[in-house]
Amino acid sequence: MPQNINQPSNQIRLTNVSLVRLKKGKKRFEIACYKNKVLEYRSGVETDLDNVLQIPSVFLSVSKGQTAPSQDLAKSFGAKTPLNDIIMEILNKGEMQVGEKERHAQLERVHNEVIDIVAGKLVDPKSKRVYTTGMIEKALDQLSSHGGATHKLDEGKTTGTATPTNGDASKEKAKEMPTWTGVVTTKSAKSQALEAMKALIAWQPIPVSRARMRLRVTCPTNVLKQAAKGSVKKEVEEEDADAESEKLTGTIKDRILSYVEQVETQDTVGQEWEIIGFVEPGAFKGLGEFINGETKGKGRVEVLDMAVTHEGD
Repeated sequence: MPQNINQPSNQIRLTNVSLVRLKKGKKRFEIACYKNKVLEYRSGVETDLDNVLQIPSVFLSVSKGQTAPSQDLAKSFGAKTPLNDIIMEILNKGEMQVGEKERHAQLERVHNEVIDIVAGKLVDPKSKRVYTTGMIEKALDQLSSHGGATHKLDEGKTTGTATPTNGDASKEKAKEMPTWTGVVTTKSAKSQALEAMKALIAWQPIPVSRARMRLRVTCPTNVLKQAAKGSVKKEVEEEDADAESEKLTGTIKDRILSYVEQVETQDTVGQEWEIIGFVEPGAFKGLGEFINGETKGKGRVEVLDMAVTHEGD
């Protein structure tokens, strides 16, 4: 005869989870998340908590299915702290718990993603050809194996003829340059790829530059000769928080052309002017904002190719 098994009310069994653990006071608390979602949430890729948490509860032990008593939560986090705020604190500040095998697989997966992203966005400045993933990987290994890229300082040291002031200036300059120390699992592949590209461009272990975007810009002809507004915030690098403000003068057409590094074609069809050309990725956002603002939504920017490259033979 079947017997009913009574499971304690504070026990919840979960499988295939990624744990985030935080020690608060004298207690250790855990939350159960979906695998790979914690990093996406912390990097801003995922914003919906329902897609991150397997269950909106706080545990003393996820493996045992033991939820945290309310008195323990109140003692550690404060009696008036809502459960959602407690979960958010654990999710943002807690330590991810993964097994060695899973950690290695995750590191390899992120590593491959970073290499693929970088290889698709950097080219040889002269030939405009892409590098193989193997060449990109080797170049990044050069940087990481020398502590980011500081070996350049050692190579640039003189035999003693240079003044200490010049040496100090070189060191200070090198400290300000982006570095690369290898892939980690605590950041998204996209953000790490951006760091890797900046380091490669700064130190040039192999000749590299960002692949340009190919755009089509269309604008009504009746606004082209109008004077553009005096000041605009032009993004020097799309990912950089520090943007430079430049005073640019001239007509709207002049300003649009100032964003285009190389014009492929330009023509006027009826009441509309069209230009196809190549733009640095960092200038794309500024160009779009400028056209939208100056033409009051009548102009358009269309991406024809995100990264113009030539495949190697």
